[in-house]
Amino acid sequence: MNKREITVAANAGFCFGVKRATDRLEEALKAAVPGERIYTLGHLIHNEVYNESLRRRGVEAIDTEDIGRVASEASEAHPVKVLVRAHGCTKETVRELTESARQNPYFDWIDCTCPYVKKIHKIAGECNPEEQFFVLIGAENHPEVKGIMSCFEGEKYVFSTAEELESSLSQQLLDKVHKKTPVMVAQTTQNLGIWQQTQQILKKLYTNAIIFDTICSVTETRQTEAAELARRCDFMVVIGGRESSNTAKLYEICRRECGNTVWVASSAELDPARAAGSTNIGIVAGASTPSDEIEEVYKTMSEMNENFEKLLEETELSTLNTGDVVTGTVTHVSDAELQLDVGVGVGVTGYIKADQITNDPAFKLTENFKNGDKVEAFVIRVSDVEGVAELSKKRVDADRNWQNIVTACEEKTVLEGKVAEAVKGGVVIFCDANRVFVPGSQTGVPKDGDLTTLVGQTVQFKIIEVKPGKKAIGSIRVVQREAKRAQEAEFWAGIEVGKSYTGVVKSMTSYGAFVDLGGVDGMVHLTELSWKHLKSPAEVVAVGDVLTVFVKSFDPEKKRISLGYKTEETNPWNIFKSQYAVGDIASVKIVSMMPFGAFAEIVPGVDGLIHISQIAMKRIAKPADLLEIGQIVDVRITEIDDEKQKVSLSIRALLEEAAAAAEAMPEDYTEEEAAEETVEAPATDEQ
Repeated sequence: MNKREITVAANAGFCFGVKRATDRLEEALKAAVPGERIYTLGHLIHNEVYNESLRRRGVEAIDTEDIGRVASEASEAHPVKVLVRAHGCTKETVRELTESARQNPYFDWIDCTCPYVKKIHKIAGECNPEEQFFVLIGAENHPEVKGIMSCFEGEKYVFSTAEELESSLSQQLLDKVHKKTPVMVAQTTQNLGIWQQTQQILKKLYTNAIIFDTICSVTETRQTEAAELARRCDFMVVIGGRESSNTAKLYEICRRECGNTVWVASSAELDPARAAGSTNIGIVAGASTPSDEIEEVYKTMSEMNENFEKLLEETELSTLNTGDVVTGTVTHVSDAELQLDVGVGVGVTGYIKADQITNDPAFKLTENFKNGDKVEAFVIRVSDVEGVAELSKKRVDADRNWQNIVTACEEKTVLEGKVAEAVKGGVVIFCDANRVFVPGSQTGVPKDGDLTTLVGQTVQFKIIEVKPGKKAIGSIRVVQREAKRAQEAEFWAGIEVGKSYTGVVKSMTSYGAFVDLGGVDGMVHLTELSWKHLKSPAEVVAVGDVLTVFVKSFDPEKKRISLGYKTEETNPWNIFKSQYAVGDIASVKIVSMMPFGAFAEIVPGVDGLIHISQIAMKRIAKPADLLEIGQIVDVRITEIDDEKQKVSLSIRALLEEAAAAAEAMPEDYTEEEAAEETVEAPATDEQ
């Protein structure tokens, strides 16, 4: 039997851009001061093993929407540094990072964008939107592509295949830009064959097309080398993260040349059975694969090589192996176990213990199974000496359910489950018998909040990462965020000036109060809270108050809403006008005094002036000679200026009226007689 030959591609592993990014991160970690927090914007590279090692070292990956939060948390005791991944980011994100660093001296960021990607940013930014349109061949949702596309302001399109490009052009979807010159670039990790096809298509339709060859030279070499190696091998191992675009393309290339190709994120995922019978094994790795992981895969394959003959002999001698999935027929049922005929023709009896069927202690095997039932099970152990095979139905169910988890991750499906427990760093949810770990940052609970409040709650979540060893990472927060965005979109679709909302006061500043209108905040300016002059919103409202407000203006692009709270019905001037008119007598309270007179409150929010000449029938030096603050006096309203909203009052008018009435009485008319007349006088309509 020939010995296996194992070949590792010369260009496997970190490319220049990725190595540059990881080196900068290592430098940042070495230079970090005590208390400093280091984050990466997204995963620095697309490799689960490497990213897990960063998490263990305290480096957390954040999303774009987290920049504001971590920037605000940066302080002298806990400075913050954010590293932009090798794929780069959008120009809007660059602006936000730059502005955050300008505003907070304890916040800093490092641009680890690959120079090859930066070059494409420059090409896009220098294009003329008036004369050119921009075409990129790549994966539309890839971070690198999103960053590049943000640099061009005009008509722009992303196509993943030559067929998509040709179809769009032939269907005249680009008619509106047919008079412009196309500028075409490729994602740095784009498949070389697809890139060549798209160039031919564009050149046929646009003789003036400007095409920049932006595929990384290392990527071209890596893909060519992978194809050549796969052609001469009968088993290929492609190493790289599941999110890695360049690894996915390597897998496609190798699989096209060698049908027996596997894609693994680490050596732990290697299946020895897949290499059975292979004599030429090739190993390639994506640009985000660390060299130590490549060495580990090579070592694992070498150990398999040493035991190759032994493995083949065992395979030939046995028709039932550990790890197989078999369908057996139940021959005996007890509450302790099932016995099965596994049908392999070697006299081996299969059995499944009760605890390998279900975790439910109340589940009775004798009530749920009978002889002749077909049961699919996983082979845990085979003993040729004892003639038995230990099986597990739970393992098969878990494997099948695990595939549901993987599918949910790929399709970004919203799942539902009950939070089972709070553990260090997060909470655990069991979904279809699979354990899903939700990190604290993905629970939606504020930082340093009590995670135990979630235990027992049924929550919605998404699987955001699946890892070797059937480990699933979930996020409650991403579902909440999507629901919030949907709620916001619905809100902005229905908003209009004058529309009323009932909201809760969320926070207050010196210039107004912010009101939560249901996922979207609006601000009531200080001048809109009350008709009277306020020094602080706290004079009128408090956090948690429920207010009925209305929209005064809004800006959907800036997400700003100006709200009104005071209404004409609550306008003190309108209230005053509804109760008083010129000539009426009112009881008023003296609230302030000036050299020229005293101001008196008629109704809350409306004061009137009692001029110094209208305080008494005789000349006085100052209002305080006869009046004091807080005193209640009767006045006659002598003038109302509606335009200037001013009121003139007079005490003197009432004094003069009383004096005139007294002079009109007979000299012998006594108070006792007046009182008797008042009692004896018959009632009149006026009375």
